[in-house]
Amino acid sequence: MPFISEILRHKSLSIVGLEKNTGKTVCLNYILHRMNQIGKHVGVTSIGVDGEQVDSVFATAKPEITLFRGTHFITSEKHYLMRQAVSKLVAVDSQRTSLGPLVTAEVLIQGKALLSGAATTGALKRQIEFLGSMGVDIAIVDGALSRLSLASPTVTDAMILATGAAVSANVKQLIAKTRHLYNLIMLDEVDETLQRKLNIIESGIWALDSEGEIHDLGITSVFLIDRSEQDILRFGTTLFAAGAVSDRLLKILAAKGSGITLIARDFTKLFVTQEVYADFTRRGNRLMVLQRSKLIAITLNPTSPQGFLLDSKSTCDALSEALHTPVYDVKMIGQ
Repeated sequence: MPFISEILRHKSLSIVGLEKNTGKTVCLNYILHRMNQIGKHVGVTSIGVDGEQVDSVFATAKPEITLFRGTHFITSEKHYLMRQAVSKLVAVDSQRTSLGPLVTAEVLIQGKALLSGAATTGALKRQIEFLGSMGVDIAIVDGALSRLSLASPTVTDAMILATGAAVSANVKQLIAKTRHLYNLIMLDEVDETLQRKLNIIESGIWALDSEGEIHDLGITSVFLIDRSEQDILRFGTTLFAAGAVSDRLLKILAAKGSGITLIARDFTKLFVTQEVYADFTRRGNRLMVLQRSKLIAITLNPTSPQGFLLDSKSTCDALSEALHTPVYDVKMIGQ
């Protein structure tokens, strides 16, 4: 059972997709099935909506989510009433969503269900904590669309990345796009001392001098860098961006020379394209993170929503070789 034992070393897990239709629900069903086989108590929810029978964009059939006896799940009132599983109500959240309040229930007889959970990572963290109080061995969050924020190490302990033909039907392009995100996920962490110093900073761009002291550059947003009358590197070549990091920031820093280290909070704050990131590093600069997300596995969906089919084995092998990490088509495991 590939990567299941690794999952059980953590209390929470996110399943995120590089694009829509990359096989997140298939991966979730695989994990739920395996956890049921070994008698583990699972809690599950979603950010957004997942488990629908028909894709809302491509109108293609989608796998539904099967919940087993003993599973705790959180979903909206609307989708709870549509469930096919027999369950008992455990709690109703006081905060409402567009689909009604969020409902927590325990499955009594297995069946299918739609999951629609919190819209914000803050609310999602509270749900994960609540599932933990229910005594689950692990809380699993299924991502909607290509939402990567739930894979932040501040939200879930570990993550699985789903990629596939929906990203590109061209294997070389698929590898390049997957490798770019993989490289961002695997960026080096700063040391624990620096983590403690920078974690408390909530916004702005800051500098670190040669003594390790931090300095507020007075730049609350990357869009204000050009208006700053002072040199952004006046305290040294190590910077911390507390918020989002964009192509714009990397381009500005790359133009200033080499030897620059830019620290981001985690990979989910990096909104940088492959080309700009490559140019930034090629000039002798470096990206780091306060916390690295724990990537447990990469999965492949070889079928695109348009019906194009990649060869599963050769594509998994090509991705594994390029990323130096195993890549699985969960539908093929055990075949």
